[in-house]
Amino acid sequence: MSIKPNTVVSLTYELHTTNAEGQQVFVEKADKENALVFLYGTGMMLPKFEEHLVGLQVGDFYDFELSAADGYGDLDPGAYADLPKDMFKEVDLPAVGDVIPLQDNQGNHFRAGVISVGEEIVSVDLNHPMAGKNLIFAGEILAVREATEDELSHGHAHGADGHAEH
Repeated sequence: MSIKPNTVVSLTYELHTTNAEGQQVFVEKADKENALVFLYGTGMMLPKFEEHLVGLQVGDFYDFELSAADGYGDLDPGAYADLPKDMFKEVDLPAVGDVIPLQDNQGNHFRAGVISVGEEIVSVDLNHPMAGKNLIFAGEILAVREATEDELSHGHAHGADGHAEH
């Protein structure tokens, strides 16, 4: 069976980006013991990532690069905010390099990277940590199966065999 919409895909991957000198930098991986399992075509994965997998079958290997625009987007120079230091009264003050959870006025949750801590202000970068970076993926397709009715109605995979707790 090949990968197409409404199939559950299990795969391994290694993700790299490139640094300013053009050298590949390891980011993360999913191996056979901790494979990535997802319902193809539901918007859970990057669209261009899925496009590169369509038609692949069990045992196929893949290796491709996504531009920043096709990954998490280009860096937005306006995606920075200064937060009043007193909003951290109930929790430990974050340090430069920390990633902190935030919520906007509409209740949307997101994460921000702390770039400076001043006398009155904590400055954060609201860009996704992978924004502005090309993404280099390589891996193997481990399993492809039709999604169950439950998975289709829930919009996500219930594990490699379709029986995981949810």
